[in-house]
Amino acid sequence: MSDYDVIVIGGGPGGYVTAIRSAQLGFKTAVVENKHLGGICLNWGCIPTKALLRSAEVYHYATHAEAYGLTVQGVGFDPAAIVKRSRGVSAQLNAGVGGLLKKNKVDVIWGRAALSAPGTVEVAAAAETEHGKPNPAPRGALGAGTYKAKHVIVATGARPRVLPGLEPDGKLVWTYFEAMVPETMPKKLLVVGSGAIGIEFASFYRTMGAEVTVVEVMGQVMPVEDHEIAEHARKRFEKQGMKILLEAKVTGLKKGADDVTATVELKDGSKQEITVDRVISAVGVVGNIENLGLEKLGVKIERGCVVTDGLGRTNVPGVYAIGDVAGPPMLAHKAEHEGVLTIEAIAGKHVHPMDKRKIPGCTYCHPQVASVGLTEKKAKEEGYDVKVGRFPFVGNGKAIALGEPEGLVKTIFDAKTGQLIGAHMIGAEVTELIQGFVVAMQLETTEEDLMHTVFPHPTLSEMMHESVLSAYGRAIHI
Repeated sequence: MSDYDVIVIGGGPGGYVTAIRSAQLGFKTAVVENKHLGGICLNWGCIPTKALLRSAEVYHYATHAEAYGLTVQGVGFDPAAIVKRSRGVSAQLNAGVGGLLKKNKVDVIWGRAALSAPGTVEVAAAAETEHGKPNPAPRGALGAGTYKAKHVIVATGARPRVLPGLEPDGKLVWTYFEAMVPETMPKKLLVVGSGAIGIEFASFYRTMGAEVTVVEVMGQVMPVEDHEIAEHARKRFEKQGMKILLEAKVTGLKKGADDVTATVELKDGSKQEITVDRVISAVGVVGNIENLGLEKLGVKIERGCVVTDGLGRTNVPGVYAIGDVAGPPMLAHKAEHEGVLTIEAIAGKHVHPMDKRKIPGCTYCHPQVASVGLTEKKAKEEGYDVKVGRFPFVGNGKAIALGEPEGLVKTIFDAKTGQLIGAHMIGAEVTELIQGFVVAMQLETTEEDLMHTVFPHPTLSEMMHESVLSAYGRAIHI
């Protein structure tokens, strides 16, 4: 039996970042992991999908080289090589996480954890495998046993949601796991769900030449985004040849030897059949709350997530939860920040509960989409009198020079105070640009502050300035 100040269950982004910050604060810390350091995000989510999308982006530019005055012949791709590069990127970062934990003197316990009592963690031998291959323990990792800690932080993440009739089989019906490692590129693909995961894969496979149909049960593509931005995205996707079916649902799948025929019920109640090579089920994720002993301890759970107080604390003293398992938004950067707030609160530091409205969301499709704060619709529903600014990419010199003139930057201000309450973007590199508005919101910036901020020229960021000016009738370049 080993004693710790803090044990973190789960070595994903939230878990390993929390463990490192815990060690920095002087706590004797361990992290329990069963599959792979870095979690889903690093190994099967955020990072490897961006590697795939980067390959697709380069392929896109190569096939449109003439638009830049270039001649490129014999453009093609090797699916195995694309996947190999993606997996290599993940492997490199996976090793990096192990190095960071070792550097900060955080113990790694390899196995499956469960709480038998507050402060007592029982770890069984790791039994999970992935794609038929065992997950070896990192060098120096501890193994099964009973471990004690004053504070136990649950950071077990989430897994793909499974709907009846859409159960993944690993061959014809994929989750994001299988979609990331295709042996061959499907010629026809059905994506169920148009959230970030679904639309990123739809974008990747469409760029690589597949006929892609997206089925979304809600009335707009990318349902959490501002409606105006989502409509812009839909038009761009359809222009690329993607088929988008809104207010529709898949009611049945008929599997063949190497294809699937899906029955789709449309908004008007009519049905149509679509035959594709593969189906990707991207209907969200659910928290990993099972087999952790939480119910036995009386930890409060609602809607499949652990209930916390904004600083990671559950209703059971000494037990905390962060990241996906603690509820939406289910994003890696939310998990990391939530973990840091939680451990700093445990250390007695003065911290404020996380304001989820200031957490940015990024989708790395083509075109990219990024946002923070309230949508225009939500702001009005909450009673705000709003001022809305818009600036199109076509009015920006850098965007035109890049050959990326399609896009939009939209800002939303409280008309009474001038405070920035929302920002929404679509277009090239907006996932990098959005952080400027995130900082502005964190500092409770007003329109006057932003108007008097100097933006460099020529950059895409100038559109952020122009969008602010637009909200107050002062835009210069349109």
